[in-house]
Amino acid sequence: MIRIYNTLTKQKEEFKPLNPPVVNMYTCGVTVYDDCHIGHARSLYVFDVIRRYLKYRGYDVRFVRNITDVDDKIINRANDLKVGWLDLVEKYIAAYRKDLRSLGVADADAEPRATQNIPEMITYIQALIQKGFAYATNTGVYFSVRKFKGYGKLSGQSLDQMLEGVRKTTAESKHDPLDFALWKAAKEGEPFWESPWGKGRPGWHIECSVMSQKYLKVDTLDIHAGGRDLVFPHHENEIAQSEALTGKPFANYWIHHGLLTIEAQKMSKSLGNFITIRDVLSKYPADVLKIMYLQAHYSSPVDFSWEKMEAAKKAYESIVIVVDKLEKMNIPGKPGGLNGFRDSFVSHMDDDFNTPRALSVVFDAVHECNRLMGSGDALKDDKLSDILYSIKEMAEALGLSPGKGDIFKQKDINDKANFLSFVAAILRDERGCMITGEMSEKEQIDLAIKKRNSLRKEKKYKEADDIRKGLDAAGVILEDSKDGQTAWRRKI
Repeated sequence: MIRIYNTLTKQKEEFKPLNPPVVNMYTCGVTVYDDCHIGHARSLYVFDVIRRYLKYRGYDVRFVRNITDVDDKIINRANDLKVGWLDLVEKYIAAYRKDLRSLGVADADAEPRATQNIPEMITYIQALIQKGFAYATNTGVYFSVRKFKGYGKLSGQSLDQMLEGVRKTTAESKHDPLDFALWKAAKEGEPFWESPWGKGRPGWHIECSVMSQKYLKVDTLDIHAGGRDLVFPHHENEIAQSEALTGKPFANYWIHHGLLTIEAQKMSKSLGNFITIRDVLSKYPADVLKIMYLQAHYSSPVDFSWEKMEAAKKAYESIVIVVDKLEKMNIPGKPGGLNGFRDSFVSHMDDDFNTPRALSVVFDAVHECNRLMGSGDALKDDKLSDILYSIKEMAEALGLSPGKGDIFKQKDINDKANFLSFVAAILRDERGCMITGEMSEKEQIDLAIKKRNSLRKEKKYKEADDIRKGLDAAGVILEDSKDGQTAWRRKI
């Protein structure tokens, strides 16, 4: 039984989708005016894990994630850069999609853009006006918050509390400071679409109501997800306009992830701590970043630091090394029911997607593999096969991939030119000439190891160790076994 903490009810609840096994899930996506940062990465990954796990548990998840491609931030950024707003949007959508691929986050079943759904938004707004929940003025169309009796039920705020943080700007002609824009009249030089209220563009909140219901083909979502910073006003406003129109609950479960800071500070370009997804993935494989995120519960804040990334890297290496060793031992990785790791993993993930505890089960499985490999257990190979299967199964559910293809090819060998020169130098005596350009990296490394082993037999330990150090500097780690064999792997 899966239990989810529901922001709407402020408690954990048994997850009961409306039409099982189908689960209709919507998450608020990115606003494309800049490169995606590691806060975006956490949001994208967290909900990818939840989606993956629900599928792992047998649900047919229909997943929609929107793209906001017209917004004040986009218009202002385009003006600052003196470029067309649409050119800016196309550039950052392309960058966003590249980031998704780099992270290994699965595509949504639909990822609609706001500008591709404006006719439906206009129809939605017209219906709200007809029902008496919205009104038009010379600056746009606004939703009458006080006419919706349930306003504030998601954030838990009273109208008086909300008024303290809301002000009516001179550019707006809304009736009440709490009322929010469904449609904004176009200002000079801004993008616009024709509407019954003149030239303009949709407000931010209406986009998600329209696109979630349109693409999931339901009035009531099973899950609506987003960052904690969206609870108010964005998600509160989505509930108001959606339920005012349909008279039905907009979403049964609201899931919100905690926010990300950089060494206890809010991320900001002015502070010089704005870290993009590309920045991190230039230094670490995506799985290392994922491990760092998994070590905190999705609802908790995460404080990013490079020290935490190094710790996550070491933790991830422990998984990768074991998987690699077992595959080199030709351990097949088949389920055998000889361990309880999967049951523990499921128990933790069923408890509001508790990834820190679930991840600890993966590491427990890794430690057990290491113990078994050094033991004389008669059923060692069968047990290792069963645990290897469990490790890969759990990793897949968490969006990790420590065992697909050559698992050490996340990074190329450091400074390839120097590496080639190094290998050529130590192999001159073997071949009498520099022939490394004709060889693959694997062949070069294998020959270097052969030379090192030969030197060790001749008791030339310093020269042998120089080869080890040279390979290490080039990004290749050697591992000597008790039986005298030497394996190698690339640094992650």
